[in-house]
Amino acid sequence: MTRKNNSMGAMLLQKESFRRTKFGTLLYSDPISDHEESSNNSARSSNASSAPSPPRTSSFNGTNTTANNSPNYFMSPWNQSASPYVKSPWIHQPLLDSAEESESSDCKNGLIGSLVREEGHIYSLAASGDLLYTGSDSKNIRVWKNLKEYSGFKCQSGLVKAIVVYGDKIFTGHQDGKIRVWKFLGKKRKAYKRVGSLPTVRDYLKSSINPKAYVEVRRNRNVPWIKHFDAVSCMSLDKERGLLYSGSWDKTLKVWRLSDSKCIESINAHQDAINSVVVGFDGLVFTGSADGTVKAWRRELVGNNAKHVLVETLLKQDNAVTSLAVNAAAATVYAGSSDGLVNFWERQKHFLEYGGALRGHKLAVLCVAVAGNLVLSGSADKSICVWRREEGGIHSCLTVLTGHNGPVKCLTVEEDSNGSDNDSEDEAPVEKRSDKYWRVYSGSLDNSVKVWRLSENCFSGFEEI
Repeated sequence: MTRKNNSMGAMLLQKESFRRTKFGTLLYSDPISDHEESSNNSARSSNASSAPSPPRTSSFNGTNTTANNSPNYFMSPWNQSASPYVKSPWIHQPLLDSAEESESSDCKNGLIGSLVREEGHIYSLAASGDLLYTGSDSKNIRVWKNLKEYSGFKCQSGLVKAIVVYGDKIFTGHQDGKIRVWKFLGKKRKAYKRVGSLPTVRDYLKSSINPKAYVEVRRNRNVPWIKHFDAVSCMSLDKERGLLYSGSWDKTLKVWRLSDSKCIESINAHQDAINSVVVGFDGLVFTGSADGTVKAWRRELVGNNAKHVLVETLLKQDNAVTSLAVNAAAATVYAGSSDGLVNFWERQKHFLEYGGALRGHKLAVLCVAVAGNLVLSGSADKSICVWRREEGGIHSCLTVLTGHNGPVKCLTVEEDSNGSDNDSEDEAPVEKRSDKYWRVYSGSLDNSVKVWRLSENCFSGFEEI
């Protein structure tokens, strides 16, 4: 009888462990806290294997989507007081010394090192050349070079949710709805100076006194249309046209002309918070939202003015879309969502066709990045899946990177010129010299940034950490 009771108790515990947890914060691409994640640490079965292909609808006239019931907007519960910048709380922990790399393998894949922060969660990353920019809830933007602290700058308010680098200017999107602009003062000074914001103070004051410049955002609340009134969650740069796109929890997509820092367009793009925006191929711009949709936009001439029009709604589902990434060379767009899937679409002549879903995570996908033919997805399950796109649009999972102790919130990628250098180029085969290496940075809620080196063609010697 005792054995039977124990068996029934085990079954009840097992049933309890597979109950789906609520991901209210994930609907806004804000991950769960470490306490919540650890309290629900049981493996959760993904419904990816039975997920049908998402519907595709085209529209040129409007955004006919159905809003999902999502939680109210909120400030981050992990907001903490900023630590003094004069003494950096970051610690460099090298895990892979070049002198200790395996001599028996030609592959140089692996974990290079970690930057561990004593307090604060990593919300945003950006890489430009050999510089890495990190944003967190401490309101500091820190700059790193060769895994060592190089410089940094601090804003007065606003958790840093997005970072974009354009030449010597850095654009940062914040929880308080502001986009701040900084300028690098040169390698000798190694300093950054705030040079403005978007919109500019002049433009904002000018629109504030114009009654026609106001739009209704909530009941009994009107604001100037050129400014976000909620958190700026994402940004993407169109270098060719000199445009910056910003998505916000206020459900709008705004377009900024960098030559004069003017907001030239504001689009009511979604029915819920915008979590991701990315400039794509063929003049397309993609947006992903907590309303479960992925939309494709294109700037076209409407009358005498150029405006963005909705070209196609690629995805319409109940689960929030948390992140987007584009492989421009292969004309493919990837979308991570809170159900743990990464859906993708490929260009087929004059339209985008659904290609399938990458299934590799137990919990929500929080970030997606592309490195050549590699696709990386970071998740609330603390892992990073590495996929490779093969001929014909087939994707194979090469490995799973582990090592973070919290949800992986952000990813960014830069080509690693050091990784492709061989000790003896004359003796190296042609195919090995032509292999491309990538440096991948992953930011997590465990207060760390991990640095990885990956190759598209060499995974035989890869060691999972």
